Amino acid sequence: MKVVAAFFTLFVAGAAFAQSPAAPVSRAHIQFTVENPQLEPARYSLEIYENGAGRYTATYTAANGDSAALPVDRAIRVHDPLLSHLFETARAHHFFAEECQAPHSHVAFTGKKTLAYTGPDGAGICIFNYARDNAINQAANNLMSVAYTLAVGAQLQREHRYDRLSLDAELGALQDMVRDGQALEVENIAPELESIANDDDVMNRARERARALLAEPTSIR
Repeated sequence: MKVVAAFFTLFVAGAAFAQSPAAPVSRAHIQFTVENPQLEPARYSLEIYENGAGRYTATYTAANGDSAALPVDRAIRVHDPLLSHLFETARAHHFFAEECQAPHSHVAFTGKKTLAYTGPDGAGICIFNYARDNAINQAANNLMSVAYTLAVGAQLQREHRYDRLSLDAELGALQDMVRDGQALEVENIAPELESIANDDDVMNRARERARALLAEPTSIR
C-alpha cells in the first residue's frame, strides 16, 4: 500500500468538496482513521454504517501555502463484498476491542491507524501501525484503497477544471490501481468520471478511460 499512502501527498488544490452525507439507517458502524504527519492530509477518517452509507472527512493544507485549511466532508457508499467483510472482521475480532499492534514489529511506519466499531452488539477500538492479525491489516488496506479512490476523484475534479492534459495519465494510473485492487469503490467518484466522459473538450482517450472505469466493478473480489 505504499503507492496508496504516497498519493496523498500529490493533491491539495481542488480537495475542498462536500456532499450531504446519506442518513445512516443501521446503528452499527465502523470508523477508520489514519494519522501521519508526513502525509497530506495528515489525518483522514472513513465512517461506514452497516447499510453501506458513510462519509469521508479530512483537512488538507491550502495549495498556495496559506494558513487556511481545506476541509473535506463527502458522502460515500460502500458495497458488498467489502461491506460484509468489514463487519465480519469486526465481529470476529471482538469488535476491535483487543490489542492489535504486532509486537516488536520492524515494519516501516505508514501511519497511526485506528479501527473502531460501535453497535448494539458491542463496541471496541484498536490502534496500530501494523497489526498482528492479517485480517485487521487487510481491512485497513481495503479502507485505505477506498480513501485513495476519493483522493483521485478530487484530483480529477481539479485537473478537469485547470489541467485537462493531465487527465489521461491520471485516469490511466487509476485503471492500474483498480486492476491491482488498490483502488476500491470507484462508484463514489462516478460524478467526476461522468463529467469527464461527457466533455467533448477532453481528449478521446481520457474520455474512453473514464467510461471504462464507470463500467468496471471496483469492489474487492
